[in-house]
Amino acid sequence: MKFGIDRLLADPELREPLEGKRVALVAHPASLTADLVHSLDALIAAGINVTSAFGPQHGLKGDKQDNMVESADERDPVYGIPVFSLYGEVRRPSPAMMDTADVFLFDLQDLGCRIYTFCTTLLYLLEAAAAQGKSVWVLDRPNPAGRPIEGTRLIPGQESFVGAGPMPMRHGLTLGEMGFWFKRHYRIDVDYKVIAMEDWRPSHGPGYGWPEDRIWINPSPNAASVNMARAYAGTVMIEGATVSEGRGTTRPLEVLFGAPDLDAKAILAEMERLAPHWLEGCALRECWFEPTFHKHQGTLCSALMVHAEGAFYDHGAFKPWRLQALAFKAIRNLYPDYPLWRDFPYEYEFDRLAIDVINGGPALREWVDDPAAVPGDLDALASADEQAWHAEVADLLLYRD
Repeated sequence: MKFGIDRLLADPELREPLEGKRVALVAHPASLTADLVHSLDALIAAGINVTSAFGPQHGLKGDKQDNMVESADERDPVYGIPVFSLYGEVRRPSPAMMDTADVFLFDLQDLGCRIYTFCTTLLYLLEAAAAQGKSVWVLDRPNPAGRPIEGTRLIPGQESFVGAGPMPMRHGLTLGEMGFWFKRHYRIDVDYKVIAMEDWRPSHGPGYGWPEDRIWINPSPNAASVNMARAYAGTVMIEGATVSEGRGTTRPLEVLFGAPDLDAKAILAEMERLAPHWLEGCALRECWFEPTFHKHQGTLCSALMVHAEGAFYDHGAFKPWRLQALAFKAIRNLYPDYPLWRDFPYEYEFDRLAIDVINGGPALREWVDDPAAVPGDLDALASADEQAWHAEVADLLLYRD
C-alpha cells in the first residue's frame, strides 16, 4: 500500500497543481515516506517550492514531552524557511503565517482519537485557510485504531483543543475523512483535497488499520507503539486522573492505572465481576513500575498493563474506552474516598475538571462516582452516540474493504 505522501511523490500528475505555488507543510517526526525520508526533505527534493513549515503539539521535531509544553517558532537550519509553532503563542495559524504559502500540505500521523490534538489543528487550519483563500491538502495516513467507533460524543458547548467537535472518543476516520466532516459540520468554504492512500484495508488483519509492512514511528513522545495507539482512546482518560498513565516509564499510556496505594489484582477482580465482557479483545497483566518523572515519580506503583497485540488482540471485541471506564469504576467501588480526579489546568481549560474536558462532558465521571450506576447505564449512553456517529459519517469514508 501507499500513504498519501508516497503517492504524491510518485505521481507527477498529482503534483502538477502545485507548480508555481508556494507550499507549506504541517508535519511532525512521523511525517516520513516509506523509505523513512522526512516529508519536508522529500518534497523539496521533488522540486516542490516549500516556503514554510508548521509543527503541531509536541513540535515539528517531536521533542516536547507533555501537555502545555509549548514550542517556539524557528527557522529551519538547512532550508532557511520559517517553521511556525501551532502549539506555542498560538494554536490557530495567524494571517501572517498563512501569508507564507498558497497551498498547505497536512501530513500528520494520527491515532484515531478525538483528544489527540492533530485533528483539532486540522480544523483550525481549515478555518484559517477559508478566511485567507488558501488551499489545504491532506496527505492521508492510516488510522492505526481502524474503523471501530466508541465512546460518548462531545456535548456541544464543551469544545476545546482536545475536543474539536461532537464526535465520539474513537471516531474511526482518517484525518483526510475527518476534514470532509469538518467542512460539512462547520460549513467551512475552503478549497480542500485529500491525497488518498492506496490499498488501505482497515478491517483486515493482522494490522487492522496499521499495515504490517510499515514500521511505527512515534508521532508524539508517548505514542511509542501500535499497542498504545489501540489503547489510547481509553488510557488517555488517565491524564484526568491522579493515577499514573505510565509517563516516565518505557510504556506510557499502555496501562489502565498505576499507583502506590492501589491493589491491581483486587481491581482486576472487581472489573471481572462488574462487566467481564468489557475486558474482551486484549490481555491484562499485573505489573509494577517506578516513574522517573511525572505522577508518583520515584515511587513503586501497582498497575495493570493492556496488551492489545499479538494473539491476545481481537479487533472487533476490544473496547478501550469501556475498559478504562471500568477500571475507574472498580477503583471507586473498592476505594470510595480515593481522590481519583485530578484538578489542574488541562490543555488551556481552567474552569472544568480535566476528566470532563477529555470526555467532552461530565457523563463518564458522574457514572464512575454514582454508587448506583451499573455498566449497562454507560453502555446505553455510548451505544446511542456510536450508532448516530456511524450513520453520520458513512458517506464520507474514502476506504472500504
